[in-house]
Amino acid sequence: MTPLDLSHSVWEQVYMVAPLTIIGTREPDGTYDLAPKHMAMPLSWKDHYGFVCTPSHATYANARREGCFTVSFPKPDQILLTSLAAGPRCDDDQKPALAAVPTVPATKIDGVLLSDAHLHLECKLEKIIDGFDVNSLIIGRVVAAAVSDDSARYADVDAQEMIAHSPMLAYLHPGRFAKIVQTQAFPYHVGFRR
Repeated sequence: MTPLDLSHSVWEQVYMVAPLTIIGTREPDGTYDLAPKHMAMPLSWKDHYGFVCTPSHATYANARREGCFTVSFPKPDQILLTSLAAGPRCDDDQKPALAAVPTVPATKIDGVLLSDAHLHLECKLEKIIDGFDVNSLIIGRVVAAAVSDDSARYADVDAQEMIAHSPMLAYLHPGRFAKIVQTQAFPYHVGFRR
């Protein structure tokens, strides 16, 4: 094993697999912001979802003020739309690249989601935990969720067949992505329980 230099971020010295999501929030002027996040994950076996952000970002301020956010899981063929959502703000604090990102309205909260994404989550803000250096953990309770028809898990459809037909997008931090088309069943030990 090679020791890593802890004076630099560990996460910048290795590749790590993560989901790539687009977080949606409502801006003070009533428009909507979309921002890609990869430090994001379910936070319980129930319906809690969280992502890492920083208080200096509009996503943090918007989620705190509005009390909600959306989560879209892009499909691999939506990687360019995801990149557009990462576009910088102009001097007028607007993100003009978002005009090219197709959205649909949320159903239970005031927000928008990426059209034709793999999975949509609508979340009410539960809490924000500050203090991870310059970052914070934003946690929401899922109040609505929808999956694309070709991505839903059904008992009568083989998991590998479904994933091959409807590939998933993964982010390999820093700066790479992958299209997941082949998977294998995990070899759980006999008697394993969560």
